[in-house]
Amino acid sequence: MAISAQQVKELRERTGAGMMECKTVLTEADGDLEAAIDLLRARGLAKADKKASRVAAEGVIVTALSGDQKRGVVLEVNCETDFVAKNEDFLALAKDCVEQALTQGFKEAGALLADAGVEERRKGLVSKLGENISLRRLQHLQVKEGVIGAYIHGGRIGVLVALEGQAATGELGRDVAMHVAAARPEVIHPGQVSPERLAREKDILIAQAADSGKAADIIEKMISGRLNKLLNEIALTGQPFVKDPDRSVGQLVQGFPGVEVLEFVRFEVGEGIEKAPAADFATEVMAQVRGS
Repeated sequence: MAISAQQVKELRERTGAGMMECKTVLTEADGDLEAAIDLLRARGLAKADKKASRVAAEGVIVTALSGDQKRGVVLEVNCETDFVAKNEDFLALAKDCVEQALTQGFKEAGALLADAGVEERRKGLVSKLGENISLRRLQHLQVKEGVIGAYIHGGRIGVLVALEGQAATGELGRDVAMHVAAARPEVIHPGQVSPERLAREKDILIAQAADSGKAADIIEKMISGRLNKLLNEIALTGQPFVKDPDRSVGQLVQGFPGVEVLEFVRFEVGEGIEKAPAADFATEVMAQVRGS
């Protein structure tokens, strides 16, 4: 059958392969674009790396826990659009990667990418879906006596919390992880806030109180109170528990003798990535149709 210039152009945009290679495989595949992509992949001519420079700020956060809940992994897998982030093949890649990372004890995303099978699958999906796909970051938590709690919110926020202590339960771990997802604490305890941060905040409070006209000792008490309030706002243990604001997270954990929060990690899709200006909906849909 006759192969049009538009078909060749679309296949080149999807794969980065040369013009003649694209025309050849399209002819062999009777114009079937997906079959032509498979032929290029089989011959090592599809260039998934062509997409690698494009910003991938959408995607999904996934977690995996060991059967005894003493180990957990959280992974961010990125793509370019929310449309692809909901694709079954993309989600399956993310799920399989986080499970593999847990099974093999990987501590960073680079270990996954170093696996030839994972990288081949990623590149294949780049060619199929037409978007840059990256395994951006991974974190692995582990406890000796306790549990790892996990919580995912809408596929876009993922949290792991390490609770040490024999009285720790999976339900407590999930509750604390849910709280971290919602409240974004910066540290576990107020004492973990750096002296530099404290000094900077105190300077700001002093400047704010300078024109109050109050006596110095009163200003000092005001500053102390406001500083303590700030510390409880940014420290996990001082924050009001999202499911029961009448008690703090610290009070919640104290209800489980000997249990303490050792560590937490919170991933949110695309945080820290500089995104291009959003395209209008029609433009985004056309980009998907064209596989660009």
